[in-house]
Amino acid sequence: MTGIKATGEKRLVLVSGRAHPELAAEVAAELGVELVPTSAYDFANGEIYVRFGESVRGADAFVLQSHTAPINQWLMEQLLMVDALKRASAKRTTVVAPFFPYARQDKKHRGREPISSRLVADMYKTAGANRLMSVDLHTAQIQGFFDGPVDHLWAMPLLADHIGSRVDRADLTVVSPDAGRVRLADQWSDRLGAPLAIIHKRRDPTVPNQVKVHELVGEVEGRTCVLVDDMIDTGGTIVQAAEALVENGAAQVLVAATHAVLSGPAVARLRDSPIVEMVTTNTLPIAEESRFPQLTVLSIAPLLARAIRAVFDEGSVTSLFDGNS
Repeated sequence: MTGIKATGEKRLVLVSGRAHPELAAEVAAELGVELVPTSAYDFANGEIYVRFGESVRGADAFVLQSHTAPINQWLMEQLLMVDALKRASAKRTTVVAPFFPYARQDKKHRGREPISSRLVADMYKTAGANRLMSVDLHTAQIQGFFDGPVDHLWAMPLLADHIGSRVDRADLTVVSPDAGRVRLADQWSDRLGAPLAIIHKRRDPTVPNQVKVHELVGEVEGRTCVLVDDMIDTGGTIVQAAEALVENGAAQVLVAATHAVLSGPAVARLRDSPIVEMVTTNTLPIAEESRFPQLTVLSIAPLLARAIRAVFDEGSVTSLFDGNS
């Protein structure tokens, strides 16, 4: 036999950007590894510099970054880290983006608009990513934007089990805040064994972050209602939905959403709303000043760690969700 045969063990390395170091530390602890020492800082003109403090040659690298505000800075930092891993001869690089950047811009609503989430996927590929991993994409079609494997993780089991343990399921109704979340609400309904209701809303495409509740389909009077969504940004949609449920006789309203973006007036709106509890995850960092009495934050780190381990061990990610992911 010609050539040289080498024997060696696979190596997993976890790299983190600066956006959400607490989540990265939790994931590292769940995996039983240390984060790769990384030097990252901004130059005076805003350019970003990154360098890894140890060799990653031949490693299976996972690059974790949470895309909170300022989102463009953290996206660029993650792209630079992926490029650095490629040039440092990492064997495979997986982008771990718990909150996928630009996910809401997944199609053209009108002419002369970009499809920004497709562009982001292309940038990851160009930088050198071999695989993507994200939690609760805004739409499932984003999986097709990346030319490679995409692991789409679900926070629904984590959130639903928490809600199910807090309420009487016999009096529970799962509510979709708009037509786009009906499939998600249907999955919640199946998991909790609760009926489904839908709030139909109208939105002016020329005015961002403003909605108008139109009508309610389903029985909510005297029931505990849980509004389910993938993200809460300014809070306008979810608060209007909660108010509509109360006006239609709901006994109490809870909210479950994976990503707490909490932009602008969101905290004040949610704090002063009829919502008795909002359950979310820590896919995005939530500053102390953005927390309010009704807020409950569950850790997504164990799920991310299990998925990373499954990818590294060439196992099944889908099996983490009973074959439904």
